[in-house]
Amino acid sequence: MTHGYTTGTGTSPEPAGPYGTPYAGNTGAAPETPYTLPQQRVAEPAPAAAPKKPGRDRYLDLLRSIALVRVVVYHLFGWAWLTVLFPSMGVMFALAGSLMARSLKRPAPGVIRSRVRRLLPPLWAFSAVVLAMMFANGWNPSEDPDHGDTWGLIGLFNYIVPIGAPPYPWHIGSKSGLLEDTWAVQAAGVLWYLRAYLWFVLASPLLLWLFRKAPWPTLLAPLGLTAVVGTGVVTIPGETGNAVTDFAVYGSCWVLGFAHHEGLLKRIPRYVSISCASLVMAFGLWWASNHLGPDGWDLNDIPLAQATWSFGFVVILLQYSPSWQELPGRLAKWDKLVTLSNNRAVTIYLWHNLLIMATIPIIDLAYDLPFMQSERAMGALDSTYTIWMFALVWPLIGLMVLAVGWVEDLAAKRRPRLWPNGSRSKRPQPSGGAHRD
Repeated sequence: MTHGYTTGTGTSPEPAGPYGTPYAGNTGAAPETPYTLPQQRVAEPAPAAAPKKPGRDRYLDLLRSIALVRVVVYHLFGWAWLTVLFPSMGVMFALAGSLMARSLKRPAPGVIRSRVRRLLPPLWAFSAVVLAMMFANGWNPSEDPDHGDTWGLIGLFNYIVPIGAPPYPWHIGSKSGLLEDTWAVQAAGVLWYLRAYLWFVLASPLLLWLFRKAPWPTLLAPLGLTAVVGTGVVTIPGETGNAVTDFAVYGSCWVLGFAHHEGLLKRIPRYVSISCASLVMAFGLWWASNHLGPDGWDLNDIPLAQATWSFGFVVILLQYSPSWQELPGRLAKWDKLVTLSNNRAVTIYLWHNLLIMATIPIIDLAYDLPFMQSERAMGALDSTYTIWMFALVWPLIGLMVLAVGWVEDLAAKRRPRLWPNGSRSKRPQPSGGAHRD
């Protein structure tokens, strides 16, 4: 099972709410006892300030931003060791699970509707562009040999509601065209994450109930399921098998988000949890070393290694979670970018692969410049091509945030914002705008 599509030259995030919400625990100083003069009545103490509503945990926001950057870098360079250095998908599912557990303090049907509503409009904007490009290049899903007649058309529904695998051509256009002929694979390949996220959202009320009844069996059951469906002991064919495997591989990370929110991890001595997590991670590396895939140490190709390594890694991250109200020290200079990436996490994730592909025809224009006609100049560009792609993809992502990122605000029933990086507007803001997860 491979989800790490690369460009050939080298998969909600949880949608974030608006910032500016007051943080928990900052209730103000306790009122001082007034000094009493002789024969003077004791003054009534001033009423304590009302507790402020919980705000966002900036440590978790920082982790989500790092995970997004790692995904982009991995899909650009294709470095297998990045899946070991920082298992982004496991981290993102754990953070989403924690927010989902917090939201389920409210009635489950309303929470599920809210999550699905936040997910679908950004997907629709993406799907409209990608499908239009596919159809413009002559793709007909009913005639695609990889999908069949009727099933190819039915599968298009997954571009609207990602409950399964959307169809797309493996090769489309010309190798000498503006985009590589595998661009559709690169663009649509990331949608597996939205499918898994949707499955977890729908299953969360039951999973959280089971977790509260039997926390450890619920937490460890997905690892056991991965050992069955992710190692060939039981084989489920087709995309159904991929979907079940994804659910199993990242299920324990999602439930770890529950454990983080419910305080289970904090009740375990740190040396115990870190030691156990390290053993689980060591097993993951051992398993990977004996089951290397076509890309070597790419854990995306080794489900049981991915599940166990991600599980242990997330345990350590959440065990040391400092629950920052603000980014401390030197990290503070990244505050606006962290805020922006969290507010536009779905947009960045959906579009980044297609934008990586879009850097190629832009960079290729440099070969036509007059000073690039020497072999030395062309060789220099060839040797630094992926570096230029890396430098160019971020401005393109920024432009896409400006172009369609506001759809995430509409999906969350917020006022559309072009660049929500936490900067305060000079206009007075209406009161009562605190978001609900």
